Amino acid sequence: MPSAERDPGFTPLDFDTPSLARMFDALLGGRDNYAVDRALVDRIEALAPGVHQAARDHRAFVGRALRLLAGERGVDQFIDLGSGLPTVDNTHQIVQRYNAESRVIYVDNDPVVQAHGRALLEENDRTHMAGCDLSDPRKALSDPDVAPFLDLDRPVAVMMAAIVHHFPDDEQALTIVRDWMAAVPSGSYLVFSHQCDPEDGSPASALARTLTTALRDSGVGSVHRTRPEIEKFFDGLEYVPPGLTLVHQWWPDGPRLLPLTDVNFTTVGAVARKP
Repeated sequence: MPSAERDPGFTPLDFDTPSLARMFDALLGGRDNYAVDRALVDRIEALAPGVHQAARDHRAFVGRALRLLAGERGVDQFIDLGSGLPTVDNTHQIVQRYNAESRVIYVDNDPVVQAHGRALLEENDRTHMAGCDLSDPRKALSDPDVAPFLDLDRPVAVMMAAIVHHFPDDEQALTIVRDWMAAVPSGSYLVFSHQCDPEDGSPASALARTLTTALRDSGVGSVHRTRPEIEKFFDGLEYVPPGLTLVHQWWPDGPRLLPLTDVNFTTVGAVARKP
């Protein structure tokens, strides 16, 4: 592994601070996490019972969005930003079932994610792992692990699933999304989800504010933006029906078998097309 001095995109291993990727792995029932990550998950579970199922519901939303783009819309290039650790039915596994020639690039600057990703993808020459900084789209798109494998003359699906709410500065967050979408051609898509404060006086709204405050100094803090604030990320884009909605309501696969909890009402998602 190159040193941090030679590779400014490299993030050194830190087993004393929770990792966003490892935390999601723990939420999804994975084994690539540490005590510090599980402790944070336990803290979140105490505040938001049902968060494990909510994480699985979110993952299912991503899978449905990918099936739509790969299976119906003919998209064959995907860049998964802040991809996290490999899990069941990863992006490349879903889209390559519909088109074995689909290209997938995972972008994550967590060194544990990079190591696991490269091991998983060793024999898949249509899928690549990049360790660049997703907050600088121009630099990321010129990275040697990205640039040779994307054809920016053809549509690309840009995936920002549960990642932008970890950028608390509103202007920075908007700039990141807009710059990524400006860099891809007409006909490209954005797959996006974000933590939301419904701002309606409900228990879910109170929970959203509690979580934002409680996790602010956790190392993986995030913000719950309001719906009007989240809608700004889609300026200039065309929603794919049903538009921006709670992730468990976006094209559900069938009747819900498990009860909803307050945390289910704090994450919205959408797929949108660049005209």
